[in-house]
Amino acid sequence: MASGAPPSQEVGELNHSRIPTLRAALAVAGAVALATTSLTTQSAGAASAAPAVPPTAAALTAAQRALDAEVAVPGTTTYVDHKAGKVVVTLDRTVRGAALAKVRDAVAPLGDKATVKRTAGALRPLIAGGDAIWGSGVRCSLGFNVTKDGKPYFLTAGHCGNASGSWSGSQGGSRIGTTEKSSFPGNDYALVKYTATTDHPSAVDLYDGGRQTISKAGEATVGEHVSRSGSTTQVHDGEVTALDVTVNYQEGQVKGLIGTTVCAEPGDSGGALFDGETALGLTSGGSGDCSSGGETFFQPVPAALSALGAQLP
Repeated sequence: MASGAPPSQEVGELNHSRIPTLRAALAVAGAVALATTSLTTQSAGAASAAPAVPPTAAALTAAQRALDAEVAVPGTTTYVDHKAGKVVVTLDRTVRGAALAKVRDAVAPLGDKATVKRTAGALRPLIAGGDAIWGSGVRCSLGFNVTKDGKPYFLTAGHCGNASGSWSGSQGGSRIGTTEKSSFPGNDYALVKYTATTDHPSAVDLYDGGRQTISKAGEATVGEHVSRSGSTTQVHDGEVTALDVTVNYQEGQVKGLIGTTVCAEPGDSGGALFDGETALGLTSGGSGDCSSGGETFFQPVPAALSALGAQLP
């Protein structure tokens, strides 16, 4: 990572400007902390201060949302680490100069209720030219086969759906589907309707000659061991590190994503995140690669199904 000063120096000296929205978001948590740490000293040697009460989950979520509204700097992510009781702000290597100063100013009012860290590489949607499902000059990965009104469809990433209105199963091949609905930024999902007689099992390709049957959709949990299947790097495993992550791509802000330690590369976009028979997410984007490692973010499947009116077969 070539980012100049070490992360601790780069983000450690925050100024103390105040952003009213952020201050209001933490007012309740601050009042609780003050009530706890205000001591009644009855005599010399009286009992020392009780430990501060950590901010509530609701207060931290409100702080994250206020931060998202104040600073949507490309190359940044935000999420709440409920175990640590902090809002975590991650900066990729592109966040420098005025952009870095903007983040510093926004984070400062949160004090010890926020932490800032650097991540290697640059955040980007993982779309590329290659094979798998082919669009108009782009390649993505099929996520999960679904049905809508009894007809066959499949899910992929919204930034893939934005890029192409039709899809084939091979480069230059015949059309197998057309994009019916796509949402990106904001969310990152697309619904593609099959237009050809194509095998569409409720299963994920494991790239070893086998398939993982998918029987249901579910919500990911922090610490859960998960797998991802994609057309560029095939199958890789990792762990869920955060939920309700906000990612600021160059193309815009996406909220409500799943953060993981699973690697991915361009062309893996739209691919399946799963745990056994449970469909969890659609590959959105991330930083790093599968040689040096990285982090990848996923659109939750239950939210996509609900918005699209679709179901797993």
